[in-house]
Amino acid sequence: MSVRAVVFHGRVQGVGFRWTTQTVAERFPVRGWVRNEPDGSVRCEVTGTASEIEAFFDAVEAAMPGHVDQRTDVQADSGGLPSSGFEIRRS
Repeated sequence: MSVRAVVFHGRVQGVGFRWTTQTVAERFPVRGWVRNEPDGSVRCEVTGTASEIEAFFDAVEAAMPGHVDQRTDVQADSGGLPSSGFEIRRS
């Protein structure tokens, strides 16, 4: 199992991006969370196999066409993936 964190940049706040991400996660064997960041981006951290995680992130972008300008890998936080499921977190 891998842990991966990404930040989505673009028009990703105020457009249902977090809700869509949570809905997409239901189709994949991943667990994690998504939240809005103060700079207008959206951060997402997930755990699963590397291929499941990549497919999940690709599906999130496909579900929100024209909204993501860039997806950047970032350092995962050391504390806190949920024990199951996928959460929308508040900043």
